[in-house]
Amino acid sequence: MNGKAGLSFLDRFLTLWIFLAMAVGIGFGYLFPNLSGWLSSISIGTTSIPIAVGLIIMMYPPFAKVNYKGLGKVLKHKKALTFSLISSWFFGPIVMFLLSILFFRNEPHYMVGLIIIGISTCVAMVLIWNQLADGDNDFAAALVAINALFQVLFYSIYVYLFIKVFPNMMGLKGINVHVSIGQVAGTVAIYLGIPFITGFLTKLLLEKKKGVEWYQKVFVPKISPVALIALLYTIILMFSFKGKYIVALPLDTIKIAIPLVLYFLIVFFVLFFICYKFGFGYKKAVSISMIASSNNFELAIAVAVAVFGINSKEAFTAVIGPLIEVPVMLGLVNVALFFRKKYFSKNEVSK
Repeated sequence: MNGKAGLSFLDRFLTLWIFLAMAVGIGFGYLFPNLSGWLSSISIGTTSIPIAVGLIIMMYPPFAKVNYKGLGKVLKHKKALTFSLISSWFFGPIVMFLLSILFFRNEPHYMVGLIIIGISTCVAMVLIWNQLADGDNDFAAALVAINALFQVLFYSIYVYLFIKVFPNMMGLKGINVHVSIGQVAGTVAIYLGIPFITGFLTKLLLEKKKGVEWYQKVFVPKISPVALIALLYTIILMFSFKGKYIVALPLDTIKIAIPLVLYFLIVFFVLFFICYKFGFGYKKAVSISMIASSNNFELAIAVAVAVFGINSKEAFTAVIGPLIEVPVMLGLVNVALFFRKKYFSKNEVSK
């Protein structure tokens, strides 16, 4: 199977679109040097309204697509559910935390940016990776719904713990991050709460009025490109702020890419192996591994921009996330399909 089969045109070439969006943003910064000042002037406090709108719109489609009614299905698989939650909310974040320290203990801004990516469990594109890898779609959709609820409730606490408390406990005094849990909670309430409420209500009301089939086959395909278009729009605005500064950072992009690639590979292979040994079967093994190893880069970008500012290295790091994740996850789709053929019997594949 070709890992790119089934992807939309936007999804298939997302890495290319992100590069182009960066280039367009940098070009705008050069050609219109007053643009960043104008964007900053349309703001509330330190929040640029045009960028905030893009970030909120970017988060809406994932929550409108989550299968909230499917939560009951995953609760029947208590062992797999427990392992998945541990994988997504403990193992994955800890792996990224350690890699961030390993690579950027002397560059705390990049370190914090990576940590924010690592604690942002995916609630959108992972369903595409799971489908391409022939995972358990119902199980994955239910896990995504649970992770979405967990993000709304606990994400602000996670951000504070991983970028403020844990580094200080480890004696990393160089990380002087001025952020409070109230500041993060306010950011999450805006950039996660608004899309969650509107997405949930959209799904509830439209499914009731038009039916589930119409919602899935007509409405969802129409809103799916919105998240990626809003992502590209946001990247263009972000990079228009940076201008000459970004041109000087090609090596920084590579430096950020290395721990990101290691993160995706370590989390996926370790969890897939454990799932195989636990006898979960191929479909649940690939679903759990894909969900834990992929990230909600929309949320990571939103939090990095809102908390640290659009010109921050934290925001720059968050933007590199989808640039690296898309090609790596497509590669892991093909790896998973190879494992299915080589190591799983027909009975194990269907489990």
